[in-house]
Amino acid sequence: MQINVLGPLETYVNGVAVTPTAAKHRQVLALLALHAGEIVSVRLLLEELWGNEPPETSHQTLQTYILHLRQRLADAMGVSKSEVGKTLLVTRHTGYSLRINSRDLDAGEYEILARKGIQEMARADYRAASSTLRRALAMWRGPALVDVAAGNPLSVHVNRLEESRLGIVEDCVDADLWLGRHHLVLSELAELTAKYPMNERLCAQYMIAQYRSGRQWRSLEIFRRLRRTMVDELGLEPSVWIQRLQRAILNSDPALHQQYTSGQLLTTAS
Repeated sequence: MQINVLGPLETYVNGVAVTPTAAKHRQVLALLALHAGEIVSVRLLLEELWGNEPPETSHQTLQTYILHLRQRLADAMGVSKSEVGKTLLVTRHTGYSLRINSRDLDAGEYEILARKGIQEMARADYRAASSTLRRALAMWRGPALVDVAAGNPLSVHVNRLEESRLGIVEDCVDADLWLGRHHLVLSELAELTAKYPMNERLCAQYMIAQYRSGRQWRSLEIFRRLRRTMVDELGLEPSVWIQRLQRAILNSDPALHQQYTSGQLLTTAS
């Protein structure tokens, strides 16, 4: 069984697509998948489906959703519904468990690669880190569970995955800057800073990449845009460390052409 949540929800059994079409069935399956091998309590499932106001028939309705999912899986696997209930989508005293391995979930495989890439960054193996982190990012097909109407419990998982994705993007760009690939990340950073205009780390990376590409004026314009946005929307000045980067660019600091990345600035900022 393979379940993909890094984008639209996809479910495969023996290579055959078995993704449910009913909205609440999709919520149940997605939440169970993101707790692969763990027990998901009835309480949490009810909260996912109906928030704080479940109907009087909520327990029976949830049981019906589980039975429908078991039948769908049983048909694809060529086994009985009761067999699925014993081995795959299992009832427990407090809830239900989807007995799949974390590697049967694309998010599980993504997180394995992400951890590996972070460890390679920590060892200063930037070439390996860039490759590993790009592989992790390539697993994404769009926003997590973009076609599932997520309740609060699922939204927590979606937000965590999206935050992880952004952090891995930032780490990957840092690795590429360490490798002198500033020309290769310019277009990527243009899109990212447009999407996240107040993300100081991305703006710093974009400033460094532009400066190393011979565009000092563009680097300073990126900082001015960041400062204007932060002052207008938050009433805040940019952090001290990125102001330090702006001064280094103004002064044409030779260190900017050496190993001088946003990650380094973050760790040395006071």
